[in-house]
Amino acid sequence: MGKIYDAVMGLIVGDALGVPVEFKIRDTFHVDDMIGYGTYNQPPGTWSDDSSLTLATMESIVRKGEIDPADIIRNFSRWLNYAEFTPYGKVFDVGGTTERAIRKFDNQRITCGCGRKKDNGNGSLMRILPLALFPSSLHAVDEVSSLTHSHEISKRACRRYVGTAEQLLKGRTVSECISYSGIWVKEFDRIPKIYKLNRDEIKSTGYVVDTLEAALWCVYHTRSYRDCVLTAVNLGGDTDTIAAVAGGLAGIIYGCGGESGIPDEWIQQIARKDWISDLCERFRLVQVDTR
Repeated sequence: MGKIYDAVMGLIVGDALGVPVEFKIRDTFHVDDMIGYGTYNQPPGTWSDDSSLTLATMESIVRKGEIDPADIIRNFSRWLNYAEFTPYGKVFDVGGTTERAIRKFDNQRITCGCGRKKDNGNGSLMRILPLALFPSSLHAVDEVSSLTHSHEISKRACRRYVGTAEQLLKGRTVSECISYSGIWVKEFDRIPKIYKLNRDEIKSTGYVVDTLEAALWCVYHTRSYRDCVLTAVNLGGDTDTIAAVAGGLAGIIYGCGGESGIPDEWIQQIARKDWISDLCERFRLVQVDTR
């Protein structure tokens, strides 16, 4: 169905795999298949805020035909307040910084996210993938990140993730994407050395730098979609977001089906999969028109 669907379904499946074990301590559990219930008592195939906000971003781009940050944050408000873009009409996982930014928008009707250094959770990184799939600029990435996370560290993480996804879409390898030490500066300077880091050196917290590093480590050290996202989930901690961020890239690399791609039996369990497929197709058509 194309790279847009591969990337988006890769993110959503990773999210759904991580939802039941979010916040669990590493090596106190082991996931080797799609399961349910657990942390949020949701059935198998249930995705969380990571996917909801990604899909809300896509729906805005489809409807507007362009990247319109003001419209995107309105979609985020519809998600938080009215449970739109959710798997079952219920919001059950909301990051604190994301909620504060949306509430600020609700109260003031201005799009200004949270910009303190302590606001560098992974809440904009987890939803930024659509900007790699649609003609955009670094400025647009910054604007869309800043809807909720406006600190420079979060914006820089989003730029690097979008750039990596764009390069993978052009056929570059993961090794090539992480080897450009000049772009992985300051907080991200461990990424060009990710090939020699071991699992114990990888943190799986909600801090945006840790999430990006963990996701890229999982993509680099595995050779199939299944292994990538299961490796991410079994790091523990912020399991759904790390698996979603890694899964989006792995979806681009491996696609759907086949020996190394996203397993069809996992896709079949995903909530609202037909709606997601239709949204991806409409997004593709808008992308083609824009190009």
